[in-house]
Amino acid sequence: MSNILPKAQEIAFLSAKAAEEGNKENWLALFDDNAIIEDPVGKSPLDPSGGGHKGKKAIESFWDNIIGPGNLNFVVRESYPCGFECANVATITNTFENGTRLDTDLVIIYRINEKHKLVSLRAFWNYEETVSNK
Repeated sequence: MSNILPKAQEIAFLSAKAAEEGNKENWLALFDDNAIIEDPVGKSPLDPSGGGHKGKKAIESFWDNIIGPGNLNFVVRESYPCGFECANVATITNTFENGTRLDTDLVIIYRINEKHKLVSLRAFWNYEETVSNK
């Protein structure tokens, strides 16, 4: 069995690693200029329009408001790469400076382009359920 990961899976793991390490520069470098993040998919207080965070400026703002303020721990339980996509079944624990901790079970689907840049990150999880269980 090869130790070489399919490219979409490699990029998905690099995204999680950069977020865990708090490395904004490395994380942003993984995205195409016209990429979109839907986290969570659909309308939520994190994305009232439900249209996602589109483009580098919006993705950087997503980092500054959602990822940056916390301390993340990713546990990928299962990973399914196929072509330009990878679906990860994971639990993310986000611990904020005030001690608040959120555990989120989710499925994240990553899509890359031929240049191996993320064009889409779609996270499926229930905002209301996660916040109410804190």
